[in-house]
Amino acid sequence: MDVKIHDESGQIVICMAEKRLDAAIAGQFKDTVRPHVASEGGDLVLDLSAVEFLDSSGLGAVIALRKALPNGRRMYLRGLTANVDRVFRLTRMDQIFDIIPTDESGAA
Repeated sequence: MDVKIHDESGQIVICMAEKRLDAAIAGQFKDTVRPHVASEGGDLVLDLSAVEFLDSSGLGAVIALRKALPNGRRMYLRGLTANVDRVFRLTRMDQIFDIIPTDESGAA
């Protein structure tokens, strides 16, 4: 699984570099990212621009990470592809998560 984590202007940015966030890797993704969620630091930005497919297990992993955030920290989603954005909208999770809009060129 390819996940890159770095600091960007005081925020912890997690870039999921896989095309699929599904049942096959959702648990590993959550286990890899959870220490960064629970640690001290700025808000969390989850960059899903490489993810073309998200199933219920992947969505559950993203929700679990949000729930694990300490009080006072926020989680933002950015780079949602059309298919991933559709999952968030159909499940109404777009009303729960802070989503950084992406323009038509794909830039956040």
